[in-house]
Amino acid sequence: MTDSSDNSGEQRPLPKPTRATPLDMLRPTPTAESQRIALLAAQAGLNKKAGAVDIIDVTGKVDYADFLVLMTGQNSRHAAAIANEVDGVLAKNGINAVSVEGLPAANWVLLDFVDVVVHVFQEDDRVLYDLDGLWLDARRVPVEDSSPGGSSD
Repeated sequence: MTDSSDNSGEQRPLPKPTRATPLDMLRPTPTAESQRIALLAAQAGLNKKAGAVDIIDVTGKVDYADFLVLMTGQNSRHAAAIANEVDGVLAKNGINAVSVEGLPAANWVLLDFVDVVVHVFQEDDRVLYDLDGLWLDARRVPVEDSSPGGSSD
């Protein structure tokens, strides 16, 4: 293919297009916005006394999210309350889940916020599916509990 926009009237070849691979399309670092969403989700869980709250940076390891937020409820009612709090707090901040799975049973609730996926487990299900172990080598983002009555490290 040639480009005839040259003033001399000569035909010049166009540069050859490059092909992007799926890895090229992944962002090498998480966005500040996705990290803010993950921290907001974690804090919402802590507001409802979620246990074992972890934020895992999976940027560049998967193509469906930058962060996974894992937390645990004591029973199905507690897990459902945590999931509803996370969904509500993020919605109040203009961030709506594109999908919520696992309610009303609430053994494992998944809230998909596109770049952030929140998993609210009951203890047995968290141990069974072991996402913590699956992402053992991934970077963890520190979570500071600033909920009323929470400990601040």
